[in-house]
This record gives sequence, C-alpha cells and structure tokens, in this order.
Amino acid sequence: MTETTRRTPDSREVIRRTEQPLQAANIHDALLNLRTVQALSGLGKTSIYERIKTGELKSVKLGSRCTRFRAGDVQAWLQAQGK
Repeated sequence: MTETTRRTPDSREVIRRTEQPLQAANIHDALLNLRTVQALSGLGKTSIYERIKTGELKSVKLGSRCTRFRAGDVQAWLQAQGK
C-alpha cells in the first residue's frame, strides 16, 4: 500500500492516508473506497454519488463518515455500462 502525507491548513496535524491498490477490485467481496472506485470508473465523486441516488450503484455505509463499495457490485456495474 502506498502512503500519502499532507498537512492540515493550520499545520498542527499531519494526515496520513494509505491508498488502496487497484488489485483489490479483483477480490469479489473486497470493500473499495471512493478513490479506488473513481480510479476504476474514471468518474468523479459527485457522479458516483448521483449513481448511488438513482440506484445504479450500491454502496455500503459503515459509519456516519465511512462509505465503501463491494468490488463485485462495482465490477457488475462497470460491465453493464458497456452494454
């Protein structure tokens, strides 16, 4: 996993993020984060959330600020886009 570091605007806190490898999408039951779904689909955050609202794409809510996507659902949705 790749780790990125950035400072908050007030520079008192350092935020570390671990990026999810795209190979995680090959595991059917893996829970993908939004950045991985963006990389796989080529869509932005707003477009992905619009597709969730219309029911095209399913998400899993793990907490008040944590949404993930099952890799199998994302793969099926991507395949349906080509038809």
